[in-house]
Amino acid sequence: MKRFQPLIFTLAVLILIKILFLGTFFKTIEYNAQDSLFKLRGAIPISDSIVVVALDDNTFSATQKQWPFPREDHAKLIENLNLAGARQIIFDVEFTEDSNPDSDSLLAETAKKWNNVIFAGKVINDDPDHIQVLTPVAPILDSKAAWGVVNMTPDIDGSIRNYETFVPVADKNYYPIGVASFGNMRINQQDWDSHLKPEGSLLKVGGTEIKLNRGNRTLINYHGPAGTFPYVSYSSVIDDSATVMPGQLGAETDDFYGLLDSGIFKGKIVLVGMTLVDAHDTFDTPYGGAQMPGVEIHANFIEMVRQHGYLNTVNVLLYTLLEFALILALWFLFKKIKPQFSVIILIILIAAQYFGAFFLFKNANLLIPIVQTVIALILIYAVALVSHYIETQKEKRFIRNAFQQYMAPELVKQLLESPDGLKYGGSLQEITVLFSDIRSFTTYSENHKPEETVQILKEYLTEMVETIKANRGIVDKFVGDEIMALYGTPIKLENHALAACKTALDMRERLTLLQQRWAADGRETFEIGIGVNTGTAVIGNLGSEQIFDFTAIGDTINLGARLEGLNKEYPNDKHIIISEFTLEHVKDLVEVSYLDEVKVKGKNKSVKVYALISIK
Repeated sequence: MKRFQPLIFTLAVLILIKILFLGTFFKTIEYNAQDSLFKLRGAIPISDSIVVVALDDNTFSATQKQWPFPREDHAKLIENLNLAGARQIIFDVEFTEDSNPDSDSLLAETAKKWNNVIFAGKVINDDPDHIQVLTPVAPILDSKAAWGVVNMTPDIDGSIRNYETFVPVADKNYYPIGVASFGNMRINQQDWDSHLKPEGSLLKVGGTEIKLNRGNRTLINYHGPAGTFPYVSYSSVIDDSATVMPGQLGAETDDFYGLLDSGIFKGKIVLVGMTLVDAHDTFDTPYGGAQMPGVEIHANFIEMVRQHGYLNTVNVLLYTLLEFALILALWFLFKKIKPQFSVIILIILIAAQYFGAFFLFKNANLLIPIVQTVIALILIYAVALVSHYIETQKEKRFIRNAFQQYMAPELVKQLLESPDGLKYGGSLQEITVLFSDIRSFTTYSENHKPEETVQILKEYLTEMVETIKANRGIVDKFVGDEIMALYGTPIKLENHALAACKTALDMRERLTLLQQRWAADGRETFEIGIGVNTGTAVIGNLGSEQIFDFTAIGDTINLGARLEGLNKEYPNDKHIIISEFTLEHVKDLVEVSYLDEVKVKGKNKSVKVYALISIK
């Protein structure tokens, strides 16, 4: 199970991410993050092909009229725009309700005369069981004028990011005015939409391929915030010598002629629409700031298609696989390094993810998930952190249980803080080893009852273990009445040889006190011998897969054991023999007396040995 843990956690994080982003909260955050890319990029250049004629405050102030305006005004607008050389006129104004029959007919006839006008309708689908299609009034339809719908479908946060390239109703698709523009670019055609059919991710219109990102929608690559396209007031276009502007009495300007001379409309696509906020036809866009009129959203779509500046979305399956690989790699990385370094890497990756997303957006028009990946990074960091904590606590419990009986508490604490000292499999280290053994303990045990032997051995070993721990040593093992202690591992000691020598002398003092107490109780006493040696040995977990055994092996250990046995051949007051290798580390710190140069079993070269007398 542990082998598959990385895969399980990685899959769990990915699944959780996908579930989270099914909800509106995280979707909104992702939208906002991607919106920030538009703001960071700023406005991008537009062609000189589109002009917006705005039904704005100036229009209502100058005309002094209530909405809806007489349709004669719209007919006048068509006439003047064509006189000014407009290539195409697109109304984002719905003429779906009858007004004065003469006015409706005039508007229809004027549009038919110039044959370059696209009118607006709408699909109302508030009730799925009763979808309404509001078409332009009958005179406009009878004139065979082109028309399209003006539906705007905001995302869950109210912003318009997608353009619906067609609205399916029953067995028929209704196309928006932006698509109608391309279907009637050269000349208005009565049946312009009859041959249109979406093909996979493309909608082909009049020789133009419109890229679809999701179903019937394409992402709008906005060229800037509201007001990026040139605006001309509706009242200025109809303000000619034949028109009186009540709001400008005494100051007639005849603005149209100035527009005519400027050539602002010549060869242009002109979109006509309401820009007043009170008209409820303004929307939030990725650029933020002031809401953008729906007419300019249509302008952004047309400009995007004309420049082929489509936004692309990343392949979901491919991106998920990349996320999987990244999360899996980070799992192994975060598990290997310390949490404080992991969080630095996490911050760097989050920043890199955002600026990478911006780079792709700016240079390749590619939108990739931002928040989704960031949350995935944070989640795998959190999971790795929790896992690291659990494993660390487990390791600490193991170390504490394994060593607290044999090491001083401060050594156990250090070991818990730096567990690297416990290297599985062994490593070569310089240490000092101490061996102590009771003289003739076999004879002693034969002459005493088992319970007496066990009791006195318990008292003796308890005192000796406390002495070893007090001098920062570790009890490696008991072999009957023999004790093996190590110094300088698993925690390094500044002078492990000196610590072992002090332990040996302290053991002698403790034994003397025990001997006095035993004699007072009428119990028989015994003597011990101690050997101390310093050198390199293989240290580590040298046990089996079932049993942990932190110990040391090698010539240094063997020599230490031999030195303890030499006490029988070289009697001395303290019964402590140290090697020349130990003396080299403590020669200025202890009093010794030279005993001999001996050749011990297993060693070809003689070793000088000394009796330890005291600490200077």
